[in-house]
Amino acid sequence: MFGAQILLVICASENVSLSAEVTSEKLYSRDVDLQAGQSTVNSYTYRIQNTNFYWQRKNKWTMAEVPTNFDGDNESNLKDVHLSEEEKRKSHKELLEEIKRKGREELAQNREERKTKREEKNMAESDSPDEEDYYIRTLSAMSISLQKPEKVLGTGLVYDELMLKHKNDWDPNFPEKPERISEPFKRCSELHLVERCIRIETQYGTEDMVLLQHTRELLEKVKSTSQMNKQQLQEFSQHYDSVYCNQSSYECALVALGSIIELMEQILKKKITNGLAITRPPGHHSMNDALCGFCIFNNVAIAAKHAVDNLGVKKVLIVDWDVHHGQATQKMFYDDPRVLYFSIHRYEYGNYWPNLRESDYDFIGKDKSLGFNINVPLNQTGMTDKDYLAVFHHVLLPVAYEFCPDLILVSAGYDCAIGCPEFCPDLVLVSAGYDCSIGDYKGEMMVSPACFGHMTHFLMGLADGRVCVCLEGGYCIKSLSESVALTLKALLRDPCPLLPPQIEPSDSVAETILNVIKVLRPYWSCFHYQDLLEDDSEDLCSFEEVNKLPPRSDVKFDKEENDSKMFPLTYTYPEEVEEVYFLQKKFDPIIDQLIAETALMRPPYRTCIVYDDDMRAHKADSRGHPEDPDRITRIFDKHVELGLLERCLRVQSRHATESELQLIHSSKYVEEMKELPEKTVFDLRKLAWNYNSIYLCQETYNCALLATGSLLNVVHTVLTGQASSGVAVVRPPGHHAECTKCMGFCFFNNVAIAAKYAQDKFGLKRVLILDWDVHHGNGTQHQFYQDNSVLLINLHRYDYGCFYPSSEDGSEEKVGEGEGEGYNVNIAWNHGFMGDAEYVAAFHQIVMPIASQYSPELVLVSAGFDSAIGDPLGGYMISPSGYAHMTHMLSSLANGRVILSLEGGYNLTSISHSMCMCTSVLLGDSCPSLQITKPMDR
Repeated sequence: MFGAQILLVICASENVSLSAEVTSEKLYSRDVDLQAGQSTVNSYTYRIQNTNFYWQRKNKWTMAEVPTNFDGDNESNLKDVHLSEEEKRKSHKELLEEIKRKGREELAQNREERKTKREEKNMAESDSPDEEDYYIRTLSAMSISLQKPEKVLGTGLVYDELMLKHKNDWDPNFPEKPERISEPFKRCSELHLVERCIRIETQYGTEDMVLLQHTRELLEKVKSTSQMNKQQLQEFSQHYDSVYCNQSSYECALVALGSIIELMEQILKKKITNGLAITRPPGHHSMNDALCGFCIFNNVAIAAKHAVDNLGVKKVLIVDWDVHHGQATQKMFYDDPRVLYFSIHRYEYGNYWPNLRESDYDFIGKDKSLGFNINVPLNQTGMTDKDYLAVFHHVLLPVAYEFCPDLILVSAGYDCAIGCPEFCPDLVLVSAGYDCSIGDYKGEMMVSPACFGHMTHFLMGLADGRVCVCLEGGYCIKSLSESVALTLKALLRDPCPLLPPQIEPSDSVAETILNVIKVLRPYWSCFHYQDLLEDDSEDLCSFEEVNKLPPRSDVKFDKEENDSKMFPLTYTYPEEVEEVYFLQKKFDPIIDQLIAETALMRPPYRTCIVYDDDMRAHKADSRGHPEDPDRITRIFDKHVELGLLERCLRVQSRHATESELQLIHSSKYVEEMKELPEKTVFDLRKLAWNYNSIYLCQETYNCALLATGSLLNVVHTVLTGQASSGVAVVRPPGHHAECTKCMGFCFFNNVAIAAKYAQDKFGLKRVLILDWDVHHGNGTQHQFYQDNSVLLINLHRYDYGCFYPSSEDGSEEKVGEGEGEGYNVNIAWNHGFMGDAEYVAAFHQIVMPIASQYSPELVLVSAGFDSAIGDPLGGYMISPSGYAHMTHMLSSLANGRVILSLEGGYNLTSISHSMCMCTSVLLGDSCPSLQITKPMDR
């Protein structure tokens, strides 16, 4: 045509550009199919030999308008009709020279642009250090740091028998007694946990420390008790609510305070990663100028004040899960935005001790600290694991991730445990009261010991793992001891015990959660997904208490004017509590059964890994296909570079058997794939055209067998107890592969086969498949759509069905059929460039609540990393840290039996860093800090 070689490039613009240049290079036509008889295109570029000029025209240009005798060297082709009057007066030679000059300048500019684009593409594909630097700079521009995983430094433990000397000399049955710390320490020793900890030497607190939160007058009064006789001690104690002292109480209180501060300082100095303080007396009720509720000095509040005032800590999160509200801690930080105080406590609309109006959900701080005091009041007894986990998922974790603390302090009361009649951070301090445990006669709640391990695990995802757990309440000794031990196991990064399948949270806790969100929504963007009811709306919430504000008119609260000036010296329980908890010992057999059924085994390896270089043999004819052999090599090499590989158990690769493939795929399809090695290159190309987004080579079948079989070996290694978790660096991927066909780079559905393999060989009844690949896992969904033994959760780019695989199957409305109804969960993204904030929000609000309720025995992750920053196909913005946090949350499930199998991901740098972060977390390393911004509204 025109006696010249032609390249047509179809563009989207309405502007048409005809360019021609002198060239002898070979011309390629890529992704253009100009059908015979086609006469019009929107825009195209001609490159014609022996010609060097540009002809631009803004209108559409049809093929019929091109002169059939067109010759680029013939000046007569420049029709006068295209020239102005002034131009017509110029000579044709001058005009041609001007056009040539402009053409050369524009050509040079275009060449430079093409060169820049080639360099960027090469950078995205190359193995050079420049690529790594470019990726790091990209993350840095987004305020994301790419850190090498830090080795876990160990868990600190504080315990000293000296604190046993604090006891009630006139009431031996007083619930706050020495056995509260001696028995938990004994249980930790029986489980060989103490020997795995770094013992922190006990320290005495100083008067200056006490004065950080208490008055000089109170300090002197407590100090004087060491010189009092029994009668004087009784008279002193009667002035305070639920308090006793003996001559050793002051010393014990100083040791408890000093040891907690020493533990916290060791964490902040990076001598240890986290720690547990088994200390007494407790502290979170102790006021600025008065003792209260078994407490002498407010240990956690003093530690937090010391951290922000003297140690340079900017943000501290205090989590108080004691069944009693820590009213003193709240008051001490009520106007201090450096400290976020979160309390979940029994309240009963104000009828439960300490019977204070300010313990309700609408007390949220003041001035600059509005929103930084969070009360989650529980208004009925008998709350269980499901209720506490719902509070964590829907309230605490979203706020904590947005707050991003430097330290977490836990006021760990275990009086909400079964059997107890009492009910993006720099540091997390947990006031760990265990009086909400099963059997605690003060808490009258039903939280299992294992649940405390789960709550601790979730907090360890924050503040680079800097979590300091400090004992508060807990009065059922057996339940308390087991709860403390499982908390320590979590701090030691052992797998979380498997919780039984849960029912939905109670209506009472749902009402409380909605009320908390209602008042906090203006201050925390993580709650903006919740719409508020308009004042003039006819729609009302189905929970009556959500439609109004507290308090109830029939509740009498404790105030200074009606406080008793003298308090009883002995502690008495209601008759029904005495009957159930002490005479019948109703909860003892329940606690014994829970202990017996809780699997506490710890496999010899935290993580196993499989990789085989032979899987590189599957490759496309031409360079540049995104599903490239270097994908697995780069991931493996990064594991070696970061020292992760040497910490893992290497699993032998193997080929899957035909019977294993037929767990998911038809025998006819397996036979078709089996014939691939015998086909010619031409036949393979021809066959590939029959499938969607597939390339074939003679080694494809062998590599696909190797990918599937290697993953099955990882499953076997984990389920036989050799390793807690696993990583499969395999290719080709699998989640698009259907029963009877391959598609989307996938041949055999590795993860689906692994799920069936686990069920058939090991008898598992509940398997969770979590697919975070940017593309919907259509093949996996179709295999289990009517099966409730597999819960499938897909997070994927959907774009209203326009994103690959471009099917309505990825819609959120596809929830399963028959027995599988409700067991297929599609989180389908339709707008914008989703990133860490959106994915973490989805985990908090959807993934983890559903997964926790399902309680899988195995978690299989279709770990595609094409949602990562820089991926050429996904277009999303998840950072390596984002993947690390998702992995950390999942690892709370299934006794930690979480297996990641590589799916997609096509930016070699981002996939290698992202998968390494996941492996690092599975190995027990701390999650890197994650700055969460406001999730997208849509």
